[in-house]
Amino acid sequence: MNNPPQVAGELTLRTLAMPADANASGDIFGGWVMAQMDLASGIRAAERARGRVVTMAVKEMVFELPVKIGDTLCVYTEIVKVGRTSITLNVETWAQRYLSHQMDKVTAATFVMVALDFDGKPTPVPDL
Repeated sequence: MNNPPQVAGELTLRTLAMPADANASGDIFGGWVMAQMDLASGIRAAERARGRVVTMAVKEMVFELPVKIGDTLCVYTEIVKVGRTSITLNVETWAQRYLSHQMDKVTAATFVMVALDFDGKPTPVPDL
């Protein structure tokens, strides 16, 4: 039996890679993967900010392995810093390979999200 993957963070989003998300060779578009990571970051940061957040920056993203049609994309997030109006998250993305328990790390990045008020202006992140 394989050892479980050493993931960092909390499972925040799981979704299935579909044919519409792939190029002609069956590899999933990197932009689709990045969009899922952005969604997961938004979910986690909005929970922490208790309100609206937007993406300010994405840092150091490298695709290590392809995602294929039928894989389940698993996005893990970990809040590593809370500033006055920003939340920094480490995000890891893993592919659970189609019809198996095999988990491969696909990519990772640092996302910086900013909390906004109702007028769309940066607002302080509340204390826990």
